[in-house]
Amino acid sequence: MSSTIVPSGEVAALEPPAGRGEGEGERKDPFLIALGERVRALRARRGMTRKALAAATEVSERHLANLEYGVGNASVLVLLQVTRALHCSFAELLGDVTTQSPEWLLLREMLENRDEATLRRVRVAVGELLGTGADAAGGRARSPRIALIGLRGAGKSTLGGMLAEDLDFPFIELTREIEKMAGCTTAEILGLYGQNAYRRYERRALEEAVQIYPEAVFATAGGMVSDLVSFNLLLSHCTTVWLQADPEDHMARVAAQGDMRPMAASAEAMEDLKSILAGRAAFYSKADLRIDTSAQPLLETFQILRAEVRQALGMPV
Repeated sequence: MSSTIVPSGEVAALEPPAGRGEGEGERKDPFLIALGERVRALRARRGMTRKALAAATEVSERHLANLEYGVGNASVLVLLQVTRALHCSFAELLGDVTTQSPEWLLLREMLENRDEATLRRVRVAVGELLGTGADAAGGRARSPRIALIGLRGAGKSTLGGMLAEDLDFPFIELTREIEKMAGCTTAEILGLYGQNAYRRYERRALEEAVQIYPEAVFATAGGMVSDLVSFNLLLSHCTTVWLQADPEDHMARVAAQGDMRPMAASAEAMEDLKSILAGRAAFYSKADLRIDTSAQPLLETFQILRAEVRQALGMPV
Protein backbone atom coordinates (compact mmCIF):
# COMPACT_ATOMS: atom_id res chain seq x y z
CA MET A 1 0.00 0.00 0.00
CA SER A 2 1.28 3.45 -0.83
CA SER A 3 2.53 5.48 2.08
CA THR A 4 2.16 8.83 0.29
CA ILE A 5 -0.08 11.46 1.83
CA VAL A 6 -3.29 12.63 0.19
CA PRO A 7 -4.47 16.04 1.43
CA SER A 8 -7.72 16.09 3.37
CA GLY A 9 -10.74 15.78 1.08
CA GLU A 10 -8.74 14.73 -1.98
CA VAL A 11 -9.74 11.04 -1.97
CA ALA A 12 -13.34 11.75 -2.94
CA ALA A 13 -12.29 14.37 -5.45
CA LEU A 14 -10.06 11.98 -7.37
CA GLU A 15 -11.83 8.63 -6.87
CA PRO A 16 -13.46 7.01 -9.95
CA PRO A 17 -17.26 6.63 -9.63
CA ALA A 18 -18.21 3.88 -7.20
CA GLY A 19 -18.32 0.42 -8.68
CA ARG A 20 -16.19 1.30 -11.73
CA GLY A 21 -12.53 0.71 -12.41
CA GLU A 22 -10.30 3.32 -13.91
CA GLY A 23 -11.55 4.17 -17.39
CA GLU A 24 -14.48 1.67 -17.35
CA GLY A 25 -17.36 3.18 -19.30
CA GLU A 26 -17.01 6.61 -17.74
CA ARG A 27 -18.06 9.74 -19.60
CA LYS A 28 -15.02 11.91 -19.16
CA ASP A 29 -15.18 15.68 -19.34
CA PRO A 30 -13.15 17.01 -22.31
CA PHE A 31 -11.53 19.65 -20.09
CA LEU A 32 -10.37 17.03 -17.59
CA ILE A 33 -9.05 14.84 -20.40
CA ALA A 34 -7.04 17.79 -21.82
CA LEU A 35 -5.84 18.68 -18.31
CA GLY A 36 -4.59 15.14 -17.81
CA GLU A 37 -2.81 15.16 -21.16
CA ARG A 38 -1.01 18.37 -20.20
CA VAL A 39 0.06 16.86 -16.87
CA ARG A 40 1.49 13.83 -18.66
CA ALA A 41 3.25 16.04 -21.23
CA LEU A 42 4.74 18.30 -18.53
CA ARG A 43 5.87 15.28 -16.53
CA ALA A 44 7.51 13.85 -19.65
CA ARG A 45 9.20 17.19 -20.38
CA ARG A 46 10.65 17.18 -16.87
CA GLY A 47 11.72 13.54 -17.25
CA MET A 48 9.73 12.48 -14.19
CA THR A 49 8.06 9.13 -13.64
CA ARG A 50 4.63 9.09 -12.07
CA LYS A 51 6.21 7.56 -9.00
CA ALA A 52 8.67 10.45 -8.75
CA LEU A 53 5.83 12.96 -9.16
CA ALA A 54 3.85 11.18 -6.43
CA ALA A 55 6.80 11.48 -4.09
CA ALA A 56 7.29 15.17 -4.91
CA THR A 57 3.61 16.08 -4.50
CA GLU A 58 2.73 13.71 -1.64
CA VAL A 59 -0.23 12.53 -3.70
CA SER A 60 -0.58 8.80 -4.37
CA GLU A 61 0.28 7.33 -7.78
CA ARG A 62 -3.29 6.11 -8.13
CA HIS A 63 -4.72 9.59 -7.72
CA LEU A 64 -2.18 11.03 -10.12
CA ALA A 65 -3.15 8.34 -12.63
CA ASN A 66 -6.79 9.38 -12.24
CA LEU A 67 -5.77 12.99 -12.85
CA GLU A 68 -3.73 12.11 -15.93
CA TYR A 69 -6.54 10.05 -17.47
CA GLY A 70 -9.31 12.56 -16.78
CA VAL A 71 -11.05 10.48 -14.09
CA GLY A 72 -12.50 12.51 -11.23
CA ASN A 73 -12.02 16.20 -10.60
CA ALA A 74 -8.80 17.23 -8.88
CA SER A 75 -9.03 20.05 -6.35
CA VAL A 76 -7.05 23.24 -6.59
CA LEU A 77 -4.78 22.06 -3.78
CA VAL A 78 -3.74 18.93 -5.71
CA LEU A 79 -3.13 21.00 -8.86
CA LEU A 80 -1.07 23.47 -6.82
CA GLN A 81 1.12 20.60 -5.57
CA VAL A 82 1.50 19.33 -9.15
CA THR A 83 2.54 22.75 -10.49
CA ARG A 84 5.15 23.09 -7.76
CA ALA A 85 6.57 19.64 -8.44
CA LEU A 86 6.66 20.22 -12.20
CA HIS A 87 7.97 23.80 -11.86
CA CYS A 88 5.24 25.19 -14.09
CA SER A 89 2.49 27.79 -13.72
CA PHE A 90 -1.24 27.22 -13.31
CA ALA A 91 -1.61 28.84 -16.74
CA GLU A 92 0.54 26.15 -18.34
CA LEU A 93 -1.29 23.37 -16.53
CA LEU A 94 -4.71 24.72 -17.53
CA GLY A 95 -3.74 25.31 -21.17
CA ASP A 96 -3.65 29.10 -21.40
CA VAL A 97 -2.92 30.25 -24.96
CA THR A 98 0.35 31.84 -23.85
CA THR A 99 1.71 28.43 -22.86
CA GLN A 100 0.86 26.47 -25.98
CA SER A 101 4.21 26.61 -27.79
CA PRO A 102 7.88 26.95 -26.89
CA GLU A 103 7.98 30.52 -28.27
CA TRP A 104 5.08 31.58 -26.04
CA LEU A 105 6.77 30.00 -23.03
CA LEU A 106 10.07 31.71 -23.81
CA LEU A 107 8.29 35.07 -24.13
CA ARG A 108 6.53 34.54 -20.80
CA GLU A 109 9.84 33.74 -19.12
CA MET A 110 11.50 36.85 -20.60
CA LEU A 111 8.66 39.13 -19.44
CA GLU A 112 8.12 37.64 -16.01
CA ASN A 113 8.77 40.04 -13.11
CA ARG A 114 9.38 43.02 -15.42
CA ASP A 115 8.13 46.39 -14.23
CA GLU A 116 5.18 48.17 -15.84
CA ALA A 117 7.35 50.67 -17.72
CA THR A 118 9.35 47.88 -19.35
CA LEU A 119 6.21 45.93 -20.26
CA ARG A 120 4.74 49.05 -21.88
CA ARG A 121 7.87 49.52 -24.00
CA VAL A 122 7.67 45.87 -25.05
CA ARG A 123 3.98 46.22 -25.96
CA VAL A 124 4.68 49.33 -28.04
CA ALA A 125 7.63 47.64 -29.76
CA VAL A 126 5.51 44.59 -30.56
CA GLY A 127 2.81 46.87 -31.94
CA GLU A 128 5.38 48.53 -34.19
CA LEU A 129 6.67 45.13 -35.33
CA LEU A 130 3.17 43.88 -36.13
CA GLY A 131 2.12 47.14 -37.77
CA THR A 132 -0.60 47.85 -35.19
CA GLY A 133 1.15 50.50 -33.13
CA ALA A 134 -0.05 54.08 -32.97
CA ASP A 135 2.10 55.33 -30.12
CA ALA A 136 4.33 58.35 -30.29
CA ALA A 137 7.42 56.15 -30.08
CA GLY A 138 10.17 57.24 -32.42
CA GLY A 139 8.87 60.80 -32.50
CA ARG A 140 5.82 60.08 -34.64
CA ALA A 141 2.72 62.17 -34.04
CA ARG A 142 -0.01 60.45 -32.06
CA SER A 143 -3.14 59.16 -33.71
CA PRO A 144 -5.77 61.85 -34.45
CA ARG A 145 -8.40 59.41 -33.17
CA ILE A 146 -8.94 60.57 -29.59
CA ALA A 147 -10.51 57.97 -27.28
CA LEU A 148 -11.83 59.10 -23.90
CA ILE A 149 -11.86 56.31 -21.32
CA GLY A 150 -13.00 56.17 -17.72
CA LEU A 151 -15.91 55.18 -15.55
CA ARG A 152 -19.43 56.44 -16.19
CA GLY A 153 -19.78 59.98 -14.89
CA ALA A 154 -16.21 60.97 -15.66
CA GLY A 155 -17.37 63.50 -18.27
CA LYS A 156 -16.66 61.61 -21.49
CA SER A 157 -19.82 62.66 -23.30
CA THR A 158 -19.75 66.30 -22.21
CA LEU A 159 -16.03 66.88 -22.67
CA GLY A 160 -15.90 64.67 -25.76
CA GLY A 161 -18.52 66.76 -27.53
CA MET A 162 -16.73 69.98 -26.63
CA LEU A 163 -13.36 68.62 -27.76
CA ALA A 164 -14.74 67.31 -31.07
CA GLU A 165 -16.25 70.71 -31.83
CA ASP A 166 -12.99 72.46 -31.01
CA LEU A 167 -10.94 70.11 -33.20
CA ASP A 168 -13.62 69.98 -35.93
CA PHE A 169 -13.64 66.18 -35.63
CA PRO A 170 -16.68 63.85 -35.63
CA PHE A 171 -17.85 62.91 -32.13
CA ILE A 172 -18.66 59.21 -31.79
CA GLU A 173 -20.31 57.74 -28.70
CA LEU A 174 -19.56 54.05 -29.07
CA THR A 175 -22.54 53.07 -26.93
CA ARG A 176 -24.85 54.65 -29.53
CA GLU A 177 -23.01 52.80 -32.31
CA ILE A 178 -23.50 49.53 -30.45
CA GLU A 179 -27.23 50.19 -30.09
CA LYS A 180 -27.57 51.02 -33.79
CA MET A 181 -25.71 47.85 -34.71
CA ALA A 182 -27.83 45.66 -32.40
CA GLY A 183 -31.13 47.40 -33.12
CA CYS A 184 -31.93 47.71 -29.41
CA THR A 185 -30.78 49.49 -26.28
CA THR A 186 -27.76 48.55 -24.20
CA ALA A 187 -30.06 47.38 -21.40
CA GLU A 188 -31.94 45.14 -23.84
CA ILE A 189 -28.69 43.68 -25.22
CA LEU A 190 -27.54 42.83 -21.70
CA GLY A 191 -30.96 41.55 -20.62
CA LEU A 192 -31.64 39.43 -23.71
CA TYR A 193 -28.19 38.24 -24.72
CA GLY A 194 -25.85 38.85 -21.78
CA GLN A 195 -22.50 40.48 -21.16
CA ASN A 196 -20.55 38.40 -23.68
CA ALA A 197 -22.86 39.41 -26.52
CA TYR A 198 -22.55 43.06 -25.51
CA ARG A 199 -18.73 42.82 -25.62
CA ARG A 200 -18.91 41.30 -29.11
CA TYR A 201 -21.07 44.19 -30.34
CA GLU A 202 -18.72 46.64 -28.64
CA ARG A 203 -15.68 45.14 -30.37
CA ARG A 204 -17.38 45.25 -33.79
CA ALA A 205 -18.48 48.85 -33.25
CA LEU A 206 -14.95 49.88 -32.31
CA GLU A 207 -13.41 48.04 -35.26
CA GLU A 208 -15.82 49.75 -37.67
CA ALA A 209 -15.26 53.18 -36.09
CA VAL A 210 -11.48 52.82 -36.39
CA GLN A 211 -11.84 51.89 -40.08
CA ILE A 212 -14.33 54.64 -40.91
CA TYR A 213 -12.89 57.61 -39.00
CA PRO A 214 -9.23 58.61 -39.49
CA GLU A 215 -9.93 61.60 -37.23
CA ALA A 216 -12.53 61.54 -34.46
CA VAL A 217 -13.23 61.83 -30.76
CA PHE A 218 -14.57 58.57 -29.30
CA ALA A 219 -16.42 58.31 -25.99
CA THR A 220 -16.09 54.72 -24.81
CA ALA A 221 -18.04 52.68 -22.28
CA GLY A 222 -16.41 52.43 -18.88
CA GLY A 223 -16.13 48.65 -19.02
CA MET A 224 -14.30 48.44 -22.34
CA VAL A 225 -11.04 47.86 -20.46
CA SER A 226 -12.39 44.48 -19.32
CA ASP A 227 -12.25 43.18 -22.91
CA LEU A 228 -8.53 43.04 -23.62
CA VAL A 229 -8.97 42.63 -27.39
CA SER A 230 -11.00 45.85 -27.60
CA PHE A 231 -8.72 47.68 -25.20
CA ASN A 232 -5.61 46.68 -27.15
CA LEU A 233 -7.31 47.90 -30.34
CA LEU A 234 -8.05 51.21 -28.63
CA LEU A 235 -4.48 51.61 -27.39
CA SER A 236 -3.03 50.69 -30.78
CA HIS A 237 -5.17 52.96 -32.98
CA CYS A 238 -6.11 55.91 -30.77
CA THR A 239 -4.63 58.56 -28.56
CA THR A 240 -6.23 57.60 -25.27
CA VAL A 241 -7.23 59.98 -22.48
CA TRP A 242 -8.26 58.75 -19.03
CA LEU A 243 -10.83 61.09 -17.52
CA GLN A 244 -10.57 60.56 -13.78
CA ALA A 245 -13.00 61.72 -11.11
CA ASP A 246 -13.59 61.24 -7.42
CA PRO A 247 -16.10 58.47 -6.58
CA GLU A 248 -18.51 61.05 -5.14
CA ASP A 249 -18.45 63.01 -8.40
CA HIS A 250 -19.02 59.85 -10.45
CA MET A 251 -22.13 59.03 -8.43
CA ALA A 252 -23.48 62.58 -8.39
CA ARG A 253 -23.08 62.97 -12.15
CA VAL A 254 -24.83 59.67 -12.87
CA ALA A 255 -27.72 60.76 -10.63
CA ALA A 256 -27.81 64.12 -12.41
CA GLN A 257 -28.27 62.25 -15.68
CA GLY A 258 -31.55 60.90 -14.25
CA ASP A 259 -30.33 57.47 -13.18
CA MET A 260 -31.24 57.20 -9.49
CA ARG A 261 -30.42 53.47 -9.17
CA PRO A 262 -27.01 54.11 -7.59
CA MET A 263 -28.72 56.07 -4.81
CA ALA A 264 -31.08 53.21 -3.87
CA ALA A 265 -28.52 51.81 -1.46
CA SER A 266 -25.96 54.58 -1.38
CA ALA A 267 -23.51 53.05 1.12
CA GLU A 268 -23.29 49.77 -0.75
CA ALA A 269 -23.28 51.53 -4.11
CA MET A 270 -20.38 53.75 -3.10
CA GLU A 271 -18.34 50.75 -1.93
CA ASP A 272 -19.08 48.96 -5.22
CA LEU A 273 -18.07 52.07 -7.16
CA LYS A 274 -14.78 52.34 -5.28
CA SER A 275 -14.06 48.66 -5.90
CA ILE A 276 -14.72 49.03 -9.63
CA LEU A 277 -12.47 52.08 -9.82
CA ALA A 278 -9.71 50.26 -7.94
CA GLY A 279 -10.04 47.20 -10.18
CA ARG A 280 -9.92 49.19 -13.43
CA ALA A 281 -7.39 51.87 -12.48
CA ALA A 282 -4.40 49.76 -13.56
CA PHE A 283 -5.94 49.48 -17.05
CA TYR A 284 -7.15 53.08 -17.32
CA SER A 285 -3.63 54.19 -16.38
CA LYS A 286 -2.33 52.78 -19.68
CA ALA A 287 -3.86 55.81 -21.40
CA ASP A 288 -1.54 58.29 -23.11
CA LEU A 289 -2.98 61.24 -21.20
CA ARG A 290 -4.73 61.67 -17.87
CA ILE A 291 -7.10 64.47 -16.80
CA ASP A 292 -8.65 64.85 -13.35
CA THR A 293 -12.17 66.15 -13.96
CA SER A 294 -12.82 66.65 -10.24
CA ALA A 295 -9.93 69.05 -9.71
CA GLN A 296 -11.54 72.13 -11.31
CA PRO A 297 -14.79 73.39 -12.93
CA LEU A 298 -15.94 72.08 -16.33
CA LEU A 299 -14.65 74.93 -18.53
CA GLU A 300 -11.24 74.86 -16.89
CA THR A 301 -11.12 71.09 -17.26
CA PHE A 302 -11.93 71.45 -20.95
CA GLN A 303 -9.13 73.98 -21.44
CA ILE A 304 -6.65 71.54 -19.87
CA LEU A 305 -7.96 68.68 -22.03
CA ARG A 306 -7.88 70.84 -25.17
CA ALA A 307 -4.31 71.98 -24.54
CA GLU A 308 -2.97 68.48 -23.81
CA VAL A 309 -4.66 66.87 -26.81
CA ARG A 310 -3.59 69.61 -29.20
CA GLN A 311 -0.03 69.39 -27.94
CA ALA A 312 -0.06 65.59 -28.35
CA LEU A 313 -1.31 65.93 -31.94
CA GLY A 314 1.16 68.66 -32.81
CA MET A 315 -1.63 71.21 -33.31
CA PRO A 316 -1.51 74.86 -32.26
CA VAL A 317 -2.74 75.42 -28.73
